[in-house]
Amino acid sequence: MTQSDDRQTIQLFVDGVAASLGLIERDPQRQLVVVACNRHFSEMFGGGSKLTETTPFLLKDLVPRYNRLEFLDNINRSIDSGRPLEFEQVYDLKTGTRWWRISVNPIVEKSGKVIRLLVTGQDITIKVELEHQLKLASSRFASVVEAAYDCIITINQRERIVLFNKAAQELFGYHEDEVLGESLEMLIPSRFRDHHSDHIDRFALSPIRSRQMEERGRVLGLHKDGTEFPVEIAISKIHVGGLVEFTAIVRDISEKVRLLDQLAQQATTDHLTGLLNRRELEDRAQELIEGSRRQGEPLSLLLLDVDKFKTINDTFGHEAGDEVLQLLARVAAQTIRHLDVVARLGGEEFVVVMPETDKAQALAMAERLRRIYERQSFEHSWKQDPIPFTVSIGVTTLTTEDDDLAKPLKRADEALYQAKSNGRNRIEYAD
Repeated sequence: MTQSDDRQTIQLFVDGVAASLGLIERDPQRQLVVVACNRHFSEMFGGGSKLTETTPFLLKDLVPRYNRLEFLDNINRSIDSGRPLEFEQVYDLKTGTRWWRISVNPIVEKSGKVIRLLVTGQDITIKVELEHQLKLASSRFASVVEAAYDCIITINQRERIVLFNKAAQELFGYHEDEVLGESLEMLIPSRFRDHHSDHIDRFALSPIRSRQMEERGRVLGLHKDGTEFPVEIAISKIHVGGLVEFTAIVRDISEKVRLLDQLAQQATTDHLTGLLNRRELEDRAQELIEGSRRQGEPLSLLLLDVDKFKTINDTFGHEAGDEVLQLLARVAAQTIRHLDVVARLGGEEFVVVMPETDKAQALAMAERLRRIYERQSFEHSWKQDPIPFTVSIGVTTLTTEDDDLAKPLKRADEALYQAKSNGRNRIEYAD
């Protein structure tokens, strides 16, 4: 194979490489010659000229004049020493300024003579720009940190506090002198401290530079007086002197959490009785039904209805009717077991879902509830004279054909209708 054929083969190989890549030799006149390169290599320098359209060509004809000397010196140094080297250069191109990290790797014969250099370029423009922005942000940080409305806390790699602004002092109750150099754990509730260092270590090794601390659930801060409060934290990391520092922007969200909890409760509970509403009942019941089917355990359902509730409303007023419903709900919640679920289905109807409960046990609980209401055997300060009321109860037990709440609820409703038809204040069971 001739030298020309050899170069053509090399050129075909180089053209297939996606990165910036060139092969450089020194000719007998000690001039640096590009014997093969791909399109990316030429574009790294701005595209070259007519002199560099086909290989081989002189390297100096490709590299822009303003940094040609530095580039050629580095190439010659690698050839003379036989050692690889790496350096960075910036080029002003038509498309904008681009930063490149140039890697030079000698190709050596067995005799030790360098016959070629493999030169690759990696575009590091984004990295350089981010570092520049970070430096600008750092220079501005000191001037705005004390005036910031949000808390700003910085810790070093050993999790020692190195910055604690005025907003942080107000929120956590500590003066700056009390926390600088101390462990960040003093601001974290004790039950979360064991895993905190692990989270910091993982974040330090992660390529992600900033994140919200909310993935693991609600984040709490610890005040100097021992009280805990919910916070929203955005954490970022920077490299300072070869070490990693972490800066957290902390915001007190106590009021936001209170409103969210209130909205969540309203979405899942009945506004009058405080019991679960029908939507939440269906979700909870589905979980219990699926669990009972997996474990082969029985599950029963009680459907309670206040007898002649319209008469109560008409006789004593709707406010008194609401009081009866609230009382029924409170007594039911206090009487059933902790693993049972009670909810208001609507109007004067209430449902009790009882896992791990067979027919006999369900009928026993139904009878216990019926007697409590019938005998008024509960403590209650009525807003007016005591209002006597009774309940009718329909009972059913989960079958192998019941995939959700619909079928057992329908059977319990049929049993309840039968109890009403048979005189009220009684219990009926539906198979």
